[in-house]
Amino acid sequence: MNTSTQTNGNSGFKTCSVCRRTWNDRTEFLADPDIELIGYQVHFKDLNRGLFLFNHSCHTSLAIPAEKFIDLYQGEIVKGRKTGTDECPGYCLHQDELESCPAECECAFVRDIIQIIRKWPK
Repeated sequence: MNTSTQTNGNSGFKTCSVCRRTWNDRTEFLADPDIELIGYQVHFKDLNRGLFLFNHSCHTSLAIPAEKFIDLYQGEIVKGRKTGTDECPGYCLHQDELESCPAECECAFVRDIIQIIRKWPK
């Protein structure tokens, strides 16, 4: 599995490390029918440093820092984590889990961003 993390510079929003396809901006990237969200890798110390994981039709995986998508969320971000408590379903612990989280937790807003990305018009 190849993973590309290049997200800025002179080459646009993202460039595929295998086929060299470049997306000029986030909207173009998310609207591409050849892109599929496959997961989210949490970074508990700094949620902006988590990674959204995508597959590209050329058979590579692309990792993009969560900070590139944070502005898609317009709601309130709750203070305090519920990870490891009875209230937490543990979604953040499984990178391929893409469901919304019912917990009132500071990590839950990322799950809402996942839903926005999943519903993005292709």
